[in-house]
Amino acid sequence: MKTTFLLLLLAAQTLVAQTRTVSTARSDFFPVQTGHAGLEGLAPVREDVLQGGSSAERKSIGLAAVYSLLLPGMGELYVDRYDMGKYFTIAEGALWVGLAGVNLHANSMQDDARRYAAEHAGTPFTGKNDQYFVDISNFNTIYQFNEQVLRDRNPQKLYDPMSSDYWSWDSDANRNLFRDQRVAADKMFNNTRFVVAAIVVNHVVSAINAARLAFSHNRNIDHAGLIDIHADLLGTLSRPDGVMLTVSRRF
Repeated sequence: MKTTFLLLLLAAQTLVAQTRTVSTARSDFFPVQTGHAGLEGLAPVREDVLQGGSSAERKSIGLAAVYSLLLPGMGELYVDRYDMGKYFTIAEGALWVGLAGVNLHANSMQDDARRYAAEHAGTPFTGKNDQYFVDISNFNTIYQFNEQVLRDRNPQKLYDPMSSDYWSWDSDANRNLFRDQRVAADKMFNNTRFVVAAIVVNHVVSAINAARLAFSHNRNIDHAGLIDIHADLLGTLSRPDGVMLTVSRRF
């Protein structure tokens, strides 16, 4: 009779295990030694372990992603995981400070180059587009430039020598120095694009991370409170000594 009961208990345990798969965060074990005393040694399952359900609030995966797209780290804060999100927020602040610094430095380099051109080529410091300063860095005078565009049959690019477009460098060396300064300023402006790209990547990565955390949070809620009962036979099938009963619950 004892052997029959143990086999039925093990069969029931197998059925429960097949219908409920639970990732266990904490387990309570109840060893049972039946011996010749029958079932009197079966330990009662604690009531607090068997109480199922969870009062945790589910999080919107889409909302978590949107929050982090707007401001990195806010999606993680919404999911109660700002311990991870704070690094995205810190990175966001550092990147914006870096962008401001690079942009200020690039503008300072550009202003210095254009002041140099105003001093040595007689050009205006303001009121001209970037292409104008590219052209004056490649030709000593406005006349040389106009001759070249006429040879290239691009009359629409002509500058009026009688207007503020006029320039004439006092030496090739100064023109070449200005060109180097202009190119260096342009490269610095190009660096701002990399910083902007890094800011965009920070937003996207934070959004993906926040969505992942929200999904994990909701999955944990779905599995919370599920009970898994597992029984193992002690001894041999022909001479059973008892059953090891394990009750597990996801918290």
